[in-house]
Amino acid sequence: MTARNRATSQNAATAGRAAGVTTRAVARGVGGFLRPFGRVGGIIWLEVMGVFFLLPVVVFAPTLWRIRASWMRGPDHSTFLITAGIMALFFYLSLSSFWRARKK
Repeated sequence: MTARNRATSQNAATAGRAAGVTTRAVARGVGGFLRPFGRVGGIIWLEVMGVFFLLPVVVFAPTLWRIRASWMRGPDHSTFLITAGIMALFFYLSLSSFWRARKK
């Protein structure tokens, strides 16, 4: 290897290290700048999901109210139980999503 090739190789290595250091510094700076937006975005995401989980509860509530008389032994007994189960599940998911957003 000639002296010229060695010098070119060293310059390339030095430039590569400098580029790596610069890239890491920029990534840290951008990450630090975007961190608060990520936190707020996460909170908003949890609240939006809480609203979407609450929608089936609102949609199924009239059905549950209409068939409430046959909850024990009526023709709509299974429909009542399934509707109540779906409503309970989605109500839980909605509340837990809002609770997680509040904790953030």
